[in-house]
Amino acid sequence: MRLTILGGGGFRVPLVYGALVGSEVRELTLYDTDRTRLDVMRSVIEGLGADGPALRIADDLDDALRGADFVFSAIRVGGTAGRVRDERVPLAEGVLGQETVGAGGVLYGLRTIPVALRIAERVKELAPGAWVINFTNPAGMVTEAMASVLGDRVIGICDSPVGLVRRAARAAGADPEDVTYDYVGLNHLGWLRKLTTSDGQDLLPALLADPERLGSFEEGRLFGATWLRALGSLPNEYLHYYYFRRETLASVAEAAETRGEFLDQQQGGFFGRASADPSKAYDLWEATRRERESTYMAESRAASGGWERDACDLDGGGYDQVALALMRALSSGAGARLILNVRNNGTVPELPADAVVETVCEVDASGARPLPCAPLGAAELGLMLQLKAVERAAIEAAVFKDRDAALRALALHPLVDSPAVALRILERAAV
Repeated sequence: MRLTILGGGGFRVPLVYGALVGSEVRELTLYDTDRTRLDVMRSVIEGLGADGPALRIADDLDDALRGADFVFSAIRVGGTAGRVRDERVPLAEGVLGQETVGAGGVLYGLRTIPVALRIAERVKELAPGAWVINFTNPAGMVTEAMASVLGDRVIGICDSPVGLVRRAARAAGADPEDVTYDYVGLNHLGWLRKLTTSDGQDLLPALLADPERLGSFEEGRLFGATWLRALGSLPNEYLHYYYFRRETLASVAEAAETRGEFLDQQQGGFFGRASADPSKAYDLWEATRRERESTYMAESRAASGGWERDACDLDGGGYDQVALALMRALSSGAGARLILNVRNNGTVPELPADAVVETVCEVDASGARPLPCAPLGAAELGLMLQLKAVERAAIEAAVFKDRDAALRALALHPLVDSPAVALRILERAAV
């Protein structure tokens, strides 16, 4: 198999390369608009000392796509400087700005979707048989836009759901590989509603009733036993921005720097040092990666009492493993069950068939098919419907350069409390 990574200078590319060791992938092509970052990542990969696939650097997008069996899209339009603006502009108006959540997520989507659509068009032209695996954020929104060109041959992935399942299973005393699960929602807006053993026992009710076990893993500490018991499910970690909006906003506002500012400074320093001394690139990358993982969602952890991430959650997130499992299932036809971002096709009857949802899918050589799920509660469905309206308005705005649609996308978001605020954000962001 031949795999191409768009955004090949991305910080987590070495994790993907490491996961490919011993896999069916024989050639990995990297492409990035920033050649300095690309060269640094090549030095990091060489420092891994792993006998992985042959590494090739593409000269341009078309060169990267020709002959690819899989295309992994992990681009960041505007770089970390763009993320800083996405966060700071909403915060100046007193609302949350985050990479995928709130006004910041909308601004990022408006900037990214046109580029993602151009990529989809080139894939359709040059590699029509390739599968596109999208990790570009906001992942659900971008996957839905790309699906308008590529149909079901684009599949979105995220490491948050699999991490939640893994942590919940361990807390319940089960092997994560031996459980099935009911998970449904949108990207960064989903709920784990069942965790079932091979003999049919649902472990979730007992876990939700046990404060000590809930306190043993990230989501349990983040949301608290009282709220999780009342909710009756385990939410994706990003729902903390919605359920504890006031506390998280206060934590972000009080912080000396935003997450984007931290990453902008951290990665700028890393790439500068690694470019100057490629022989140290791997060691610099590993130290930087550990710091990056340990500070992940720091503002939400501060808002929920403050605590350190567990050592087992600092090993890389897991999206590289999700991508590899998806590629294997698609190429071999052996089958796998994975939580993915795919077209709804009736899974949530209240949403359009072509709306992208994040849910449990059966994957084989024919693609990824969402499995039927139990009906959603009114509160969960309400959030999904509102956020899907936001996503669709953002896609419309990006495709047609429609300012009214952009205003709707911002103003309808539940974390933006006023159309007047939305308009000021739009003007300040110069969208």
